[in-house]
Amino acid sequence: MTEPWLLETRVFKLKPGTRDEFDRISREGTIPLMRRIGITVLAFGPSPLDEDEWHLVRAFPGMQERVHLAGSLYEQPEWAAFDGPVGEMMADYSTALVPVPASTVELLSQPGAFA
Repeated sequence: MTEPWLLETRVFKLKPGTRDEFDRISREGTIPLMRRIGITVLAFGPSPLDEDEWHLVRAFPGMQERVHLAGSLYEQPEWAAFDGPVGEMMADYSTALVPVPASTVELLSQPGAFA
């Protein structure tokens, strides 16, 4: 039996009026950067429930890989350009990790899985 993957959901509580810019920076910068370094990004975008929230769903093959890839993200030279502006827009964020079978990650990776 293979080890479960970790499904990570982050919900960012943003300062009022900043969600559109946070979304733009994420779509044009941080999400492509995550994907380039090997992070599996499954879904992201503005919350349909709260105009000051934005979500990110990622998957990692294990805790060690999560720690390694997250650390690698923050070491990328491009990250420095995002860190300040994105950090200024965030009021808070929370992270939840759920172990799931690899088959679940495969299903959630399919186009339209979150549509």
